[in-house]
Amino acid sequence: MRLLKKLPVLLDQIIKDKSSKFKKFNLYFQDESRFGLKTHVGRCLTARGVKPIVQYQHAFKNTYLYGSFSPINGDSFVYEIEGTTSEIFYEYIKAFSEYKKNEMKIIVIDNAGFHSLAKYDMPENITFIRIPPYSPELNPSEKIWAYIKKDYKNRVFENLENVKNWLHDFIKNKLSVNQILSITHNKYFLEAYNGCFDS
Repeated sequence: MRLLKKLPVLLDQIIKDKSSKFKKFNLYFQDESRFGLKTHVGRCLTARGVKPIVQYQHAFKNTYLYGSFSPINGDSFVYEIEGTTSEIFYEYIKAFSEYKKNEMKIIVIDNAGFHSLAKYDMPENITFIRIPPYSPELNPSEKIWAYIKKDYKNRVFENLENVKNWLHDFIKNKLSVNQILSITHNKYFLEAYNGCFDS
């Protein structure tokens, strides 16, 4: 894939360009996922021959998790926000830039329409690497959502506030640094990134 071939040069150039202003760098994978009142149906264990019965709710109120996850040190920055617009995404990016302000954040993102921030002033400590369309394997942050939804499946929430509280508790107490490192591990990005600091 073309991005992987040019990734070492791309990362090296970003780091060289920013090294006069930043001494700390980090690589993040960023993505969003929807969570709501509609029951996320999934498999569950029952006795052999017994058909599982779960409660189901068909509802359309939703919220979203925006998350950035580092395969370098397991760091993360997660926001719960209702909506997916460029303005909302920009507010998330601005808040992320304030987190560890002295760290230069290299963020791998997809090309979702609302990720276009051409009309906004980007924070100095944020830069994007955009992956090609239809290549989710280059953004392992999507696996974080799958990990969360293993616990989220087959649950019925009374209201959206309950969903938000459940997500907050999960992110705070059940998403460890080691889990993030394991889930987001990608040898191509890690080798290219670490290679920039080996010399």
